[in-house]
Amino acid sequence: AERGIPVKLYEMRGVKSTPQHKTDNFAELVCSNSLRGDALTNAVGLLKEEMRRLGSVILESAEATRVPAGGALAVDRDGFSQMVTEKVVNHPLIEVVRDEITELPTDVITVVATGPLTSDALAEKIHALNNGDGFYFYDAAAPIIDVNTIDMSKVYLKSRYDKG
Repeated sequence: AERGIPVKLYEMRGVKSTPQHKTDNFAELVCSNSLRGDALTNAVGLLKEEMRRLGSVILESAEATRVPAGGALAVDRDGFSQMVTEKVVNHPLIEVVRDEITELPTDVITVVATGPLTSDALAEKIHALNNGDGFYFYDAAAPIIDVNTIDMSKVYLKSRYDKG
């Protein structure tokens, strides 16, 4: 859309949710608030810099909602998803369709950009495109803990990699 191409963006949340999501916002981070390293000396940081230079809504929103995290780019997860949502729904070339995709269109060029919380119906269609091979996702859960529930007299505080 930023390059002048009309986009029809489908999002199932608003119609169908997941146990992990708490809002209908785009880019809702449900685990860590970290977007990983930000150093230009690694692939993750270099990709982020390329996205910044291309005017990425995600990186613009991340920078605006950044919180201290040593060498990582971490965000205020609520502010981040709210900002991304506002930019997407207010973009004149993005049509947001709140609906679950259960079939992949074959008559138009389609970009499928989905994540680990993809609905079962769409995951099955993507899996079939690969002849049933190479469709896996593994992750570890990182709990979100309210700082007010922690006995700080029993906490060992240390920054990751001594970076902040």
